[in-house]
Amino acid sequence: MIAQAHSATLLGIDALPIVVEVDQRTYTGGEGESTVTMVGLADKAVQESQVRVRQAISNTEDLKFPFNKIIVNLAPGDIRKEGPFLDLPIAIAILAANGHIALEELEGTLILGELGLDGALRKIDGAVSVVLMAVEKGFTRVILPAQNAHEAAITPNVEIFGVRTLLEAVELLNGAPHEPIRYVDTPESRLPEYGVDYSDVKGQRTAIRALEIAAAGGHNVLMVGPPGSGKTMLARRLPTILPALSLEEAIQVTRIYSASGKKGDRMGLIWERPFRSPHHSASHAAIVGGGKNPKPGEISLSHHGVLFMDEMPEFDRQVLEALRQPLEDGVVTVSRVQASITFPAETILIGAMNPCPCGFRGLPEQKCVSSPTQCIKYAGKISGPLMDRIDLHIEVPRLKPDELLGASSGECSDAIRERVMSARERQHSRLGNHKVNAKMQPREIRELIVLNEECTDFMRNVTNRMNISARVFDRILKVARTIADLADAPEVTKAHLAEATQYRERT
Repeated sequence: MIAQAHSATLLGIDALPIVVEVDQRTYTGGEGESTVTMVGLADKAVQESQVRVRQAISNTEDLKFPFNKIIVNLAPGDIRKEGPFLDLPIAIAILAANGHIALEELEGTLILGELGLDGALRKIDGAVSVVLMAVEKGFTRVILPAQNAHEAAITPNVEIFGVRTLLEAVELLNGAPHEPIRYVDTPESRLPEYGVDYSDVKGQRTAIRALEIAAAGGHNVLMVGPPGSGKTMLARRLPTILPALSLEEAIQVTRIYSASGKKGDRMGLIWERPFRSPHHSASHAAIVGGGKNPKPGEISLSHHGVLFMDEMPEFDRQVLEALRQPLEDGVVTVSRVQASITFPAETILIGAMNPCPCGFRGLPEQKCVSSPTQCIKYAGKISGPLMDRIDLHIEVPRLKPDELLGASSGECSDAIRERVMSARERQHSRLGNHKVNAKMQPREIRELIVLNEECTDFMRNVTNRMNISARVFDRILKVARTIADLADAPEVTKAHLAEATQYRERT
């Protein structure tokens, strides 16, 4: 007797449909010891599932593992199956082939889950991706571990059933009453509590203004300043002035964290804007993504949020150069012999560095001990093409004693966020599809940013004086458009261009 159960496996952050086929044959001439043969390009974890499945069934009351020849086929055979997703569907298919479950109950149902030896189900990674795939493929019901049920209930188009044990899954398939987890459309205006605020920052009005522009237009920033000037403090507060995640964005962020196993114990969707701050010793795969079984890197984990790279010149040169494609395209592609996997990477990059290796260049109260050669080598660790992709270059000076001793009179994050949200609404109405100025294509720049004669002369002088590339020229126009949006100005003026240009001056 052959039984089929539908399940899934992960490839990167995408879920692929898998069919679990079980063929069960009785030994000729009486009982013999049961054997399980598994085929279908299964990795070590999937191969080991036959041990977990056998013990889970044997240790569950009212269930019995059959003493038969069992062949488990995981189709399609050309896709490598990874992880413990398939424990529960293999067990269900074996039980269905043995008559414990009616075969028609498995139609239209997607099943996944890792089994313990006692039959209990454990939390899995990638539940959000699986549900999105289930909707796309026309499944009407998903059965998965109860710990994943709330994050999986992201759409009303499929019923989500969370079960805690193998026996509970069997009873559900046999018609026992079980309430599905209801989809709840959480208001898109929901804002998380970050615990930090720009009102905490003393001084640094210029830097906060630049970060407001970055938040409004999705622009990348490089902060240069001596140790202790507040670069990290400024960067950590950037998510507090970004708009709340939309439902679609929250699903995308949750999908990445769920598939990479970094969601932790959080229930439901992730509504916080990600803030990632990797150490400069992080590897290429840790930042960009990859590994034997490719997983998202830090730049994808910061999707729709902020990637903060402190001590940026100390990162490996290969790691920094690998940022060029995702900063330009909003995606990162990891190529392997079997397949090429694309991870989303629409993030705001905030880089921070000292003015020199010792950090004291330009400080009158402390002498710089770095030689000119060392300073040039230090600054040169960030290549010109990568610098071109950073829109705002700002200096963060060390605070004066009066600023340190005085009370903070900075503007609160809520007030700044209101301006940012208004500016983004103008961009969305102009560009459509929740697009920001930093993502404008060259044709959109030419069509939507029309310079008058005064602005044209100004940009001609800037181009001659600064010897800028075409990419930098376009990025100045994008920043100027964001500044105009913050001012609710319909057209870009010379004042907007002048402020945008000052952020391109190398500090």
